[in-house]
Amino acid sequence: MNAPLLEVRGLTAELDTPVGIARAVDGLDVDLAAGETLALLGESGCGKSMTASALMRLLPDVGYIAEGSVRLAGCELTHLTEAQMRTLRGRDMAMIFQEPGTSLNPVLTVMQQIGEVLATHRGLRGEEARARARELLAAVGIPDAARRLDEYPFQFSGGMKQRVMIAMALAGEPKLLIADEPTTALDVTIQAQVLDLLLRLQRERGMAMLLITHDLGVVARMAHQVGVMYAGQLIERAPRERFFSSPAHPYSQLLFAALPEKARRGELATISGSVPPLTSTFRGCRFAERCPHAWARCHDEVPVWHEAGEAHRVRCHLYDGVQTERGAAMPRDPGPGASDPGSDTSQVLLSVRELTVHFPIRRGVLQRTVGHVRAVDGLSLDIASGRTLALVGESGCGKTTAGKAILRLIEPTAGAVTLEGADVIHARGRALASLRARMQMVFQDPYGSLNPRMRVGDIIAEGMTALQRPGDVATLLEQVGLRPDMADRYPHEFSGGQRQRIAIARALAVQPRLIVCDEPTSALDVSVQAQILNLLRRLQRELGLSYLFITHNIAVVDHLAHDVAVMYLGRIVEIGPVDAVLRRARHPYTQALLSAVPRIDAPGVAQKLAGDPPSPSHPPHGCAFHPRCPRAQARCASDSPALAADAAGHPVACWFPD
Repeated sequence: MNAPLLEVRGLTAELDTPVGIARAVDGLDVDLAAGETLALLGESGCGKSMTASALMRLLPDVGYIAEGSVRLAGCELTHLTEAQMRTLRGRDMAMIFQEPGTSLNPVLTVMQQIGEVLATHRGLRGEEARARARELLAAVGIPDAARRLDEYPFQFSGGMKQRVMIAMALAGEPKLLIADEPTTALDVTIQAQVLDLLLRLQRERGMAMLLITHDLGVVARMAHQVGVMYAGQLIERAPRERFFSSPAHPYSQLLFAALPEKARRGELATISGSVPPLTSTFRGCRFAERCPHAWARCHDEVPVWHEAGEAHRVRCHLYDGVQTERGAAMPRDPGPGASDPGSDTSQVLLSVRELTVHFPIRRGVLQRTVGHVRAVDGLSLDIASGRTLALVGESGCGKTTAGKAILRLIEPTAGAVTLEGADVIHARGRALASLRARMQMVFQDPYGSLNPRMRVGDIIAEGMTALQRPGDVATLLEQVGLRPDMADRYPHEFSGGQRQRIAIARALAVQPRLIVCDEPTSALDVSVQAQILNLLRRLQRELGLSYLFITHNIAVVDHLAHDVAVMYLGRIVEIGPVDAVLRRARHPYTQALLSAVPRIDAPGVAQKLAGDPPSPSHPPHGCAFHPRCPRAQARCASDSPALAADAAGHPVACWFPD
């Protein structure tokens, strides 16, 4: 039997913090063979990303490897100098970081950043390097790659920046790829393209992959082995099929129970409490305080590894053969929660008619306008009081721009927007301020939307003070799953998922009537996502809140939304109740989105949509989707279909709906 490509034994990484030594990774043992993918699961703060940083020798200044061994292709990495590690990074091992917005250099073009990797590790320069960089950008789904090579990171959307990071990581053709949430910011069609790309490269190169993700659908599609981490420890390891059929650890079972599903429209199962601080001195099982099966032994004795099936190991007292009567598995599905009481659809809270946002394209010394980017091109929708409308579509289709234009964070080019009958488009001064008190937004990038110089408590309280709205910061923090004592910290002291929760608490602080949620759960693991979805549903039920929910997570749409609007190249191509759109989709684009979703019950069926979205500055004639549509005919290339109800009253913009 060949030796594993990566061998990790007893890896312990520590951080010297002001409140004590935090053991971020504690005694990790992992083997990873060439051509194999190991997925690491766990909540924010469990040590997954710190494990990746330790393997890459990229720990923060206060971090160090306290003990253990890391061998890559027989080379002991813990003994290498930093100069030797710089040569090895990118060539033998590479990493896709979780937050591309902070990982890409803002003052260098994309070509300069990819070119540096190609020059250092592949010896490519000049036109040869540019051609290879163009191939990499095209491979990860960035349209017009030749032009975009000379642009800067700020000119890319969040999803586009993530794809640039993936291209940079693949440029050196590494033996080991560490992917930290590589598809978090991507819509389902681009996610399918990227996953197909990673799988193909893995097959061609025999590349090993350590995949860190909270998306169980991605794990089901990509992983050969699954590891579950909690509070710095690996607590379960199993082959993919075994893990998905019979998760052994109570923590793993709760992660499955927290998944949003169409059969579970009420409250999702959540895990009480939060991950304990890694500065704690642990006496027993680290999950004991939150475990529904814990008893005295769990608090007093550290569990060791036990066999839970073929090649399936778990660190839990329930499997030691002595306490087997306590080992009954938790139900994977807690059953339907409280049914949705429904909402009053007769009262329209938000009405949008023919909303248009065109951005001018200026060129030359005099910056003359030579064209327009049609980001939003005639969008119309209604949201009733107490209802949720989900807006779905690929990156670049105009979803976020539409949300910002509705709130007047971007000035619309044309159209009408009314909130409870009040004209939003023409409001000025105090009238606009009053309307904005009733409309809030949760932005996609929590790191970029939180002031790094302000404490979290002040960030949340800022809106309440400005609008003279009563509220309690400690209560809001608890509502979104954070401890009240975290109010005195700064944003950089939180994980990505925790920062997203802070952004949600800030939006809720002024008691709005409408919240535009731009990918509010994209950075969250499934347990925290369940907390946030339950919170949003409860607030909607109690306060009559309405949500415009922008997302690429179809499972979240299925669970939370009442209605769905599918957007393509600035226009809505299908809209209707969630059951009608997701179960009886008529537009070929909607069908393609649904087919691209990775599923835990059918991991091999994810499909990718052919081609890339056209440029909104040069939309195609006729139906905008016809260049990628499998059912396109001559009429589709010449005439643009209007959004009109079919015989069943289901609005769809297609000449030949299925």
